[in-house]
Amino acid sequence: MSKLEIPITEVENFIYCLEVVPDATVDQTTEIVIILEDMVAQQNITSIYKACDTVEGLEDSINHLLYDDHNFKDYEIIYLVLPGEANTILINGYYYSIQEIAELFEGKMDGKVIHFANKKVLDLTDEESQYFLDVTGARAISGYGVPSPQSTSTYTIDRVFFSLFYENDDLKEVVERLFYKQYQLCKLMDFRLYY
Repeated sequence: MSKLEIPITEVENFIYCLEVVPDATVDQTTEIVIILEDMVAQQNITSIYKACDTVEGLEDSINHLLYDDHNFKDYEIIYLVLPGEANTILINGYYYSIQEIAELFEGKMDGKVIHFANKKVLDLTDEESQYFLDVTGARAISGYGVPSPQSTSTYTIDRVFFSLFYENDDLKEVVERLFYKQYQLCKLMDFRLYY
């Protein structure tokens, strides 16, 4: 197995990460937090991390980012680490459709890339992806066709994707370079980008 080549970005970049956890009141260091800390040190990609355990907590986290964080314009990637099935997410025992999530983020993601970790499958029709993009204002939505609830894609392909995006924000070129650099992983995990 070859060593994963992760580009280092030249300027500081930002990711806003929302992770669904069983209990957001418990202070815990999840696998994602450890990886995000390593991304700061190794790739110069800074992140704000929020844990949530309800859909209201998810909405509050987005609203906090929008209205209280004066650096919101610096976050180009919204990184969602959410379990679920097909085009739903699972929070606190309830499933929410991708349409409901789009409505939750309505008009709030202008120009952002919303990236789902491989905790759930992202398999949108053209109509579903266009609806999500239109409602949220997002520039793109990305994720994977193959879920892996036990381990996160952040260890591998997400880190490369984030670095490549911050080197060149032309999404088509980023995906081409991602497939060029990590073809086997992209195919194995079925990386997908809707824009």
